Amino acid sequence: MFSLSRRGFLTGLSVTAGGAALAACAAAESGPPPADTRLRDAIVPFDGVHQAGVATPAQAQLNLIGFQLADGVDRAGLTRLMRSWTEDSRRLCTGETPLGSLEPELVVTPANLTITCGFGPRIFEVIDAADQRPEWLKPLPEYSLDQLDPKWGQSDLVIQVCCDDPLMLSHATRHLVRSGVDYARVQWMQQGFLNADGARTKDETPRNLFGQVDGTVNPRTGESFDEQVWIQDGPAWMQGSTSMVLRRINMNMDTWEMLDRKSREESLGRRLDNGAPLTGEAEFDEPDYNATDKYGLPVIDRQSHMFRAKAPADRPEQKFLRRPYNYDIAPEPGSEQLSNSGLVFLTFQKDPVRQYHPVQQRLDEGDRLNEWISHIGSAVYWIPPGTRADGRGNDVFWAQSLLDDA
Repeated sequence: MFSLSRRGFLTGLSVTAGGAALAACAAAESGPPPADTRLRDAIVPFDGVHQAGVATPAQAQLNLIGFQLADGVDRAGLTRLMRSWTEDSRRLCTGETPLGSLEPELVVTPANLTITCGFGPRIFEVIDAADQRPEWLKPLPEYSLDQLDPKWGQSDLVIQVCCDDPLMLSHATRHLVRSGVDYARVQWMQQGFLNADGARTKDETPRNLFGQVDGTVNPRTGESFDEQVWIQDGPAWMQGSTSMVLRRINMNMDTWEMLDRKSREESLGRRLDNGAPLTGEAEFDEPDYNATDKYGLPVIDRQSHMFRAKAPADRPEQKFLRRPYNYDIAPEPGSEQLSNSGLVFLTFQKDPVRQYHPVQQRLDEGDRLNEWISHIGSAVYWIPPGTRADGRGNDVFWAQSLLDDA
């Protein structure tokens, strides 16, 4: 039998330690390994027919900032703000230092940064264009199970900042808040996250904190985006725009985690491992809502989230883009819950009244998930069309055509 003396053991340790030290010295002499430059070179074009940050594959981090216009800001003031914010955002998203910034070191890693701007209903009153406000740009109808908290309510403006690097995200957010301080003040900020860059493919459907894939039925082609998301009619200033619905949804993780896996899947109507419908094998398999089990009961429960959310055959327009982010913050003081988690649930569509509202109404009336979720915030915004720095065929700054004509 092989034996090892104490002296031999210690000698072996010293040899091993010495080898490790030599390896470390060699590494030190050769310098640190080369930096991963993927995110330094990752730029999403800022300019285009549509604003970036809508059809863009979801990045890992979100800062969503709601602003209230300062007293006395009128159309001229809003125009100055939009011109400034657009130019600064254009530079930030392309890794350039905005004019007047003293922090050039903080913009060297764009990391797929996108900055998207939206207008709330009151903006059209501020610019004396109430008669031009889209009919759908108004609060959503009240739903019976809503528990809306005013602190997460409608704001005048919204800026969506998404990025794969938290430092760049924070810097871009801070710069816009600071540069706009004379015109608008922060009303709230909602932060969210998905998998880190590289942890999933850009085509992979993100997951929420219940473990479910969230966004399987999203549009995935240019044609489907044109059908569901981009506004292509109406006045010139509307064409290429879209709408954003914001719903802040609290998820009761404590009681959800009391369910076994089968019960969770029955509530969703999908498998948790790959998002497949309970009647299929893969995420994008067509669900069979007529399939029954050996007892004659539907395999996909008629009250499951999947069944209630689907667009009826005679209402194909009830489809839209889901772009949700998870949040996870400290529990409220005095709360008996162990967590304070949920979704910053963002949807984009041509018309929320025709597309989003009927779906949310059905979910409110009979979704099995309602036992574990509560809608605590709500707002609706118009997302102006895209821009172009030289102005050829597009506005130079956000909503220029509207503001110039109003």
